Amino acid sequence: MLSGRRGLLVGGFTAALLMVAGATSEASATQRTYPIAPGVQLLVRSGPGTHFTIVRTLPAGSRVPIYCQCPGETVSGTYGTTNIWDNIANGEFVSDAYVNTGSDGYVAPHCS
Repeated sequence: MLSGRRGLLVGGFTAALLMVAGATSEASATQRTYPIAPGVQLLVRSGPGTHFTIVRTLPAGSRVPIYCQCPGETVSGTYGTTNIWDNIANGEFVSDAYVNTGSDGYVAPHCS
């Protein structure tokens, strides 16, 4: 684990991924974040479904960036039922059913 001017870096990130994801110091100032559902401690998973490993838990009141989105397991949550999963960091996904994006559809590019 590394830390520095650009924030916390978790093993597996590369400089290229950080630049593509918009995590350079200049781009991070404009990176949009979205609030998770009020009062929810949201499980972050290693892939787009509840059968994937839990990586960490976001505390209530957190905001997340969405670098890309992909289809996965259908989940019902605070903001409806959806199969959209938000990639919030390298190898970290949350169900869009718990993220207030203001849309029932995709708000970021599809993950490749």
